[in-house]
Amino acid sequence: MRRTARQSPPALANDALRIVALGGLGEIGRNMTVFEYGGKLLIVDCGVLFPEENHPGVDVILPDFSYLKGRWQDVEGLVLTHGHEDHIGGVPYLLKQRGDIPVISAKLTLAFLKTKLDEHRIKGKMIQVKEGDRRKFGPFDVEFLAVNHSIPDGLAVAIRTPAGLVLETGDFKMDQFPLDKRITDLAGFARLGEEGVDLFMPDSTNAEVPGFLAAEADLIPAIDNVMRTAPRRVVVSSFASHVHRIQQIIDSAHKYNRKIAFVGRSMVRNMTTARELGYLKIPRGMLVEAKELEKMPPTKAVLICTGSQGEPMAALARMASGDHQINLAEGDTVLLASSLVPGNESSIYRLINDLTKQGANVVHKGNAKVHVSGHASAGELVYCYNLVRPRNVMPVHGEYRHLKANAELAVRTGVDPKNALIVEDGTVIDLKDGVARVVGSVPAAYVYVENMVAGAATEESLQDRLRLAEDGAVTVLLIVNPDTGKIEEDPEYFAVGFNLTEKDMEKATGIVEKTISAIRGEKTGPVAEKAIAEGLLRWSDRALRRKPVYTVIIVEA
Repeated sequence: MRRTARQSPPALANDALRIVALGGLGEIGRNMTVFEYGGKLLIVDCGVLFPEENHPGVDVILPDFSYLKGRWQDVEGLVLTHGHEDHIGGVPYLLKQRGDIPVISAKLTLAFLKTKLDEHRIKGKMIQVKEGDRRKFGPFDVEFLAVNHSIPDGLAVAIRTPAGLVLETGDFKMDQFPLDKRITDLAGFARLGEEGVDLFMPDSTNAEVPGFLAAEADLIPAIDNVMRTAPRRVVVSSFASHVHRIQQIIDSAHKYNRKIAFVGRSMVRNMTTARELGYLKIPRGMLVEAKELEKMPPTKAVLICTGSQGEPMAALARMASGDHQINLAEGDTVLLASSLVPGNESSIYRLINDLTKQGANVVHKGNAKVHVSGHASAGELVYCYNLVRPRNVMPVHGEYRHLKANAELAVRTGVDPKNALIVEDGTVIDLKDGVARVVGSVPAAYVYVENMVAGAATEESLQDRLRLAEDGAVTVLLIVNPDTGKIEEDPEYFAVGFNLTEKDMEKATGIVEKTISAIRGEKTGPVAEKAIAEGLLRWSDRALRRKPVYTVIIVEA
């Protein structure tokens, strides 16, 4: 089992397939893999990662497209395995690089994507496929297989080239009683195993979870119990693309004579699309507007909204803070019908506390069986390894500990340890003569999106924001004689979120004077302002144990 090589990859051999992981390895999100053969490229997925508390002001985080710079015309297609944001959310930004790249996926995935592209005013070139289809895109012979996940129309992707056969599962599990009756194509996996899978790329998210997952249908009793016993309104929060879970909520609400309303733009948009395409069944007269639902008896109302991960601007968080047109009341029940995404723990627990303060009874995965994961657990992964019998394994979709656990499962089923590759974003793997090996790495930095603009924030600007939040800011106004460098009047200090005493300001002025006197050359320009700010930062860090953002403005006397 090996990790990432930290050098630029060599030129690709004529008879080799190159696999470049640009996202999804070492993190839950921004999934994106590039395959290269014969000078042509095929991309699988292009998702986003949601920001954490150390990313203030960031909307989403993209994969780094810099590896593809100058190669956009070589891209034969973009394959999407399913419609979750961590697999399709980055597509609009990718298509801004080249708008006519064919986007290949199943019906619901393309429908969800189209609404995103419309927001960006991108038309897109879409090719609809389904399980069982096999299409050629340049040198890539691509076969699509059904997989079960927490959203309809999930696909695994088998990619054939003269260099070998690769099977990427996408996000999947092995629910034997799925709500849509569409099970993972294990027979197809076994058939590919008989053909000979040179590289297997399985979902790793639940590789640490032993055994087999419960079926989605097993959640029905707990959901029914909420609908039957809740004394007032039920507010359900889920991912806006979790069609199966929303269908369970609708079915249970209907059973107990409750009306439903969707709240939140993404929830309304996605459920409208799913209903129009026949993936979501809502009895006639059951769906009403949120305003109309507010007028009904509380025992007859179910609100379905976004915000199960504690996102501050989502509908549920705004309800919890009292900043939404829908006000929670004592006795309302809030059902969090989604998983706890790694990294979001503190936000979710804060949300639960805020909802409880509002008087709501919060039902969640921790106190009721209201969620089951959409990702294969260890028992299911082992089952797949024994079916596929791959020569090489590269676990995908997960934090490093998930990837390692998945690789260990592969080794236990007979994969040679040196052929089980534990790699992270940016890793380059070449497949040749049945052997996959790490040959180098490429840039795979976070690309931050703000207000639909990629790159609007940088690591440096985020550090400044965190410093502003933690240590405040100080603006220093100086009037300086440009000829002598003398400060003509006492400096003025304007502090926000940072306390400077008279004694502190006296010491700071001494730092300013010392810095100006040490400057050779112009003492009133940007270079001098930067030097003074840096000097003050070093002083405050040492003397006050604080690192505010200093802005120095020098006015010539």
